[in-house]
Amino acid sequence: MVAAILGICSHINAQENVNIGKSDIKLAGNKMTPEALWAMGRIATATASPDGSKVVYQTGYYSVKENKSHQVICIVDADGSNQRLLTADEKSETDPAWVDGGQHIAFLRGGEVWMMKADGSERRQLSQTDGSIEGFLLSPDGSKIILIKSLPYNKVIEKRQADLPKSTGRVVNDLMYRHWDHYVESIQHPFLAEVSEWGIGEGKDILNGEPFECPGEPFGGVEQLAWSPDSKTIAYTCRKKTGLHYSISTDTDIYLYDIATGTTKNLCKQDGYIAPEIDVTKSLRNQAVNSPENVERNNPGYDQNPQFSPDGKYIAWQSMARDGYESDRNRLCIYNLATGEKTYVTESFDSNVDGFCWLTDSKSLAFIGVWHGCVNAYVTNLKGEVSQITDDQADIISIQSFGKDRLLATRQSISAPTDIYTITIGKDVKKTKVQQITAENKHILDQMQLGEVRQRWVKTSDGKDMLVWIVLPAGFDETKKYPTLLFCEGGPQSPVSQFWSYRWNFQIMAANGYVIVAPNRHGLPGFGSEWNEEISGDWTGQCMKDYLSAIDDAAQNLPYVDKDRLGAVGASFGGFSVYYLAGHHDKRFKAFISHDGAFNLEAMYTETEENWFSNWEYDDAYWNKDLTMNAKRTYDNSPHRFVDKWDTPILCIHGELDYRINATQGMSAFNAARMRGIPAQLLIFPDENHWVLKPQNGILWQRTFFGWLDKWLK
Repeated sequence: MVAAILGICSHINAQENVNIGKSDIKLAGNKMTPEALWAMGRIATATASPDGSKVVYQTGYYSVKENKSHQVICIVDADGSNQRLLTADEKSETDPAWVDGGQHIAFLRGGEVWMMKADGSERRQLSQTDGSIEGFLLSPDGSKIILIKSLPYNKVIEKRQADLPKSTGRVVNDLMYRHWDHYVESIQHPFLAEVSEWGIGEGKDILNGEPFECPGEPFGGVEQLAWSPDSKTIAYTCRKKTGLHYSISTDTDIYLYDIATGTTKNLCKQDGYIAPEIDVTKSLRNQAVNSPENVERNNPGYDQNPQFSPDGKYIAWQSMARDGYESDRNRLCIYNLATGEKTYVTESFDSNVDGFCWLTDSKSLAFIGVWHGCVNAYVTNLKGEVSQITDDQADIISIQSFGKDRLLATRQSISAPTDIYTITIGKDVKKTKVQQITAENKHILDQMQLGEVRQRWVKTSDGKDMLVWIVLPAGFDETKKYPTLLFCEGGPQSPVSQFWSYRWNFQIMAANGYVIVAPNRHGLPGFGSEWNEEISGDWTGQCMKDYLSAIDDAAQNLPYVDKDRLGAVGASFGGFSVYYLAGHHDKRFKAFISHDGAFNLEAMYTETEENWFSNWEYDDAYWNKDLTMNAKRTYDNSPHRFVDKWDTPILCIHGELDYRINATQGMSAFNAARMRGIPAQLLIFPDENHWVLKPQNGILWQRTFFGWLDKWLK
């Protein structure tokens, strides 16, 4: 089929052009700068060829001057040699995938599916739409393709009236009218199309007439769908709810779509399942939907990212047990297609399965998960016998199988941005071989002096051991004292692991002469479920004591920490933590920075778009008269109630497209500080969401961040 397509589709001439590869930035001295961070290439997807000899991958480069990114496709031999750029002009190309047994690569360009030879030649456009394709997934036999496209959606926001084309108002009739950073006026659907000698057909909507999104908002992609090895069946992830019911539920399921018959089967629910009635103003924790019987039979939590076993006998997916709890433990579920039996094979690993893949024998799977602040790789068989295969002070971001007992992985650490690695699985950690095959930013990193990362264990006030990462300033001198930053993690249940961030980057903080104290406080994964879950309903209890234990330990026991020059910084829940600590720090800190933090929890309850989050974390709507003890404590300890105790300069940062924690939270905190006469600054981004994604905004963020810290701590 592919050979026929190549004969008739339009051709694009490859041409050399500028601004399509690595930046040649030169540093002044050896200090990391915001400009150096934004000059780094950012590796995204990586896929091995069917024979395991080559790896194709996507890298993003950013132009500060043009304030935009350019996504390119590269290829490298699996041993790390013969690396080359395949993208030939300044138009972005993404999502490379091997086809035709590895002879060709399909990819997205301008909202269309294209194809080229593995050497980058003979580039052809396969689809002919209006540039509306947002993702694709080719069938194993190459005869069909799933195309992800957006459709108009007017179930929650009414369609604009035809005779008022310049009107800007939106008439809203239900919840989930906004999600993450946009108004919900379209939803994605998967379209099944034929691949023929004439190219790619128009396609049939698998969810035709259903007002549900697939892939799911806000971050889902083609990983939420999968082809069976015989190309006859599609598994997909979907939350078949809308409006209010969508906003208070995390109940996504795995569906099986039979191409021949057009029938769909829900693999998570019993036939005829009717969801129990719920009180939408209360946590689902103790409601009937999360009864042990319903959890066992009907998978009411997140079920996502299906993958068929190579022999086609099983489907595996990531599964959370309980509805309404977005941070429940992610387990690996195996579904036997012949018997309908579900088995959970990572029960002995008391942390999250962050990603997985089948091994070639169809009897075992590899997965990645965080434990003690590092994300490593593990293997499980179908009996649930788990063994660890890597043990690095690093984070493995993704894995996929290629060949017998080999994995392709992307990996990063506090001291290294993402690169591609191969893992040859041994019988144990010592016999596993890990080989780096790209060094995307070596030309920049070689110019820098990075800070040393140390692991430290600190006793918490309840007598537990807490892992704290200590990052030392670049050019560290043991005889000097340094200003020190307490890093407050977001989530609230995201690990302080070996992540490399292009905003919250510990090494650029170290380059600016700061010691970083980054505690894995109560409420983070990687230390067992009990530790992880202690934060829900107790945002201002033990986790805040842990922050103070970490910074007090550093100030008292690390001679290079200047206890008179301490700051606290954080984003999201970390920003909330900063606002809370501002009223409870007993003059420990001399400066605060809160990015996208929650300030007034009563307002946050009805402002945020995903209401299941507030319900689970707070227990109750604030207007309920029968508030639980946790709910009363949560609202009573909202940071805005302690502004009268604020006494320290504070920088508030927020994006106006942040619909998770609305910008009014940051504005309110800044206004309160100024009305109290406290030195304060507000950095507001009208065009950013919960993150800062545009290059010039990113550099402004870093300059403002360090300008504020330097003013008060140096």
